[in-house]
Amino acid sequence: SGGFGGHGMQAGGKPSDFSGTARRLIGELRPERPWILIVMVFAIVGVTFQVLAPRILANATDLLFEGLIGKTLGQFFPTGTPQSTVEQALRANNQGQLAEMLSGMNVTIGVGVDFAAVGRVLLVVAVIYILSSLFQWATYYIMAGVSQRTVYRLRRQVDEKLGRLPLRYFDSHPHGDTLSRVTNDIDNISTTLQQSLTQILTSIFTVIGVLVMMFSISPILASISLLVLPVAGVVTALIARRSQKQFAIQWERTGALTGTVEETHTGHALVKVFGHEDDAIRRFADENEQLYQASFRAQFISGVIQPTMNFISNLNYVAIAVIGGVQVANGAISLGDVQAFIQYSRMFTMPITQVASIMNILQSTLASAERVFQLLDEEEEVSDAAAVPHVLRPAVGRVAFEGVSFRYAPEVPLIDDLDVVVEPGETVAIVGPTGAGKTTLVNLLMRFYDVDGGRITVDGHDIRELRRDDLRSTFGMVLQDTWLFGGTIRENIAYGREDATEEEIEEAARAAHVDHFVRTMPDGYDTVIDDEAANVSQGERQLLTIARAFLADPPILILDEATSSVDTLTEVLVQRAMSRLMEGRTAFVIAHRLSTVRDADEILVMNHGRIVEQGTHDELLERQGFYAELYNSQFVKPLAEAV
Repeated sequence: SGGFGGHGMQAGGKPSDFSGTARRLIGELRPERPWILIVMVFAIVGVTFQVLAPRILANATDLLFEGLIGKTLGQFFPTGTPQSTVEQALRANNQGQLAEMLSGMNVTIGVGVDFAAVGRVLLVVAVIYILSSLFQWATYYIMAGVSQRTVYRLRRQVDEKLGRLPLRYFDSHPHGDTLSRVTNDIDNISTTLQQSLTQILTSIFTVIGVLVMMFSISPILASISLLVLPVAGVVTALIARRSQKQFAIQWERTGALTGTVEETHTGHALVKVFGHEDDAIRRFADENEQLYQASFRAQFISGVIQPTMNFISNLNYVAIAVIGGVQVANGAISLGDVQAFIQYSRMFTMPITQVASIMNILQSTLASAERVFQLLDEEEEVSDAAAVPHVLRPAVGRVAFEGVSFRYAPEVPLIDDLDVVVEPGETVAIVGPTGAGKTTLVNLLMRFYDVDGGRITVDGHDIRELRRDDLRSTFGMVLQDTWLFGGTIRENIAYGREDATEEEIEEAARAAHVDHFVRTMPDGYDTVIDDEAANVSQGERQLLTIARAFLADPPILILDEATSSVDTLTEVLVQRAMSRLMEGRTAFVIAHRLSTVRDADEILVMNHGRIVEQGTHDELLERQGFYAELYNSQFVKPLAEAV
């Protein structure tokens, strides 16, 4: 993973399949089809009420206008004069256009506004708006459940996937980027599913309903409004095409920044010790600047959609107002219909503008979804044997490497034709310089990686014919990097065997020389260890992991540099605990300190992936070979320099 700041991802790469990602994201909603159908029905009903309201409200406008016209004409004609007579008189006085407009109304000469009728219309409109709001509220309520259940399943898929991914994936992918996919990207999908899907459904049904109402009022005005659709589609497509790449880069940069923050703050003590605070700040500033630039470009390009659509909508509004005014003057439609049509034109362009604006969010969401799906599509560990696998019950502890070959990269050899046999109860030490392949040997034994050639057997069974869970349950591990989770000391010790009794937990602690330390804590075994285990020392953490191994009681042990990071006094305790732990068990001990492997039954000296020497401590020293050089470099030379 590199040093600090090594978690960045390079932008670019192969082109993104946004249409395929969209189809796959929609496929995640398949279990929610019944609820989505209910949402669609409620959305249709709610939109229907909302669309009916302006047409009904137009009646109130017509009542008001006709009442005002009737009262005004009453000043020139007797009350109750037939409307046809008034129209003839107007035409006779060269007021033909006014007569045409009057012919489209139902005017009672000399009578003013019927406010009771207007009130009834307004009451109906109010009830319709209330019903529309209730159905829309129900739509959003149900959709919130749909989206959260979908994201819940997606998170579960990702979590299960992480458990099936091989160690190779985590070795080759920055932790910060993986963390960003699991958190930031899924949160982004969650927000969109909850807020945008309902809005898209409502917008589509609104456009359809409004179109029907507009054509029923005036086909000419409706045709003018329809010109907005192709223009909106072209504008949205052009802008979205440019914003897609920028959103993909934005989320990649988010992962890189997350990795930098995680790496720097996890090792903040080391950063301070070496005086690299300014470098850490500079690295963060660089990553932050790259994220800013990518986010700015993505948000700016996609943000152009809404003002552009508003401009097109305003042009459409002006055209409708002018042409509608001419039609009212000609008596083709009523003033109330024009008022309703103007409302519908706003209702028509508003959902189009909303959908265009949502494209901003959708591009970001699809970029996040693609990153999540890439994680879900990663190659998993080779599945366990299809036939009925062997079961080690109980394991004896005989381990054999037979002609084993392995390499991380095809062109870089690491282990070639390795042959080792470890008999039950033997302690085998693996020593060698850094990069010799010591830890790789353990990774192969645990099946974190599969061998490229040869085979590894436990009690005569090829480990590829064993279930991974069964294989790994036969091993106990005590590593250099101690891992304790947030919880009590009791829970941490019992992690290897959850059904352990209180007495067994305390016995394991005594065997690991940690019982006395635990009892000095304020809450004893109920003492809570924080996330970073800052309230216990490194040596105490190591002893707790040994107690965990004692409780698990595995037949085979792996001790990887278990004493390399503790002080001399604690090392004595750790050595005693490990010696007791190894009694009667097959043990693999990886060590740089050769003083810790003198009593091993067999020492394997590795260099460049091969066993270059093999034997006991005394035998290897007598040969004056590679092991003797390593040993002398640690003890003889420092002693000579001291003298």
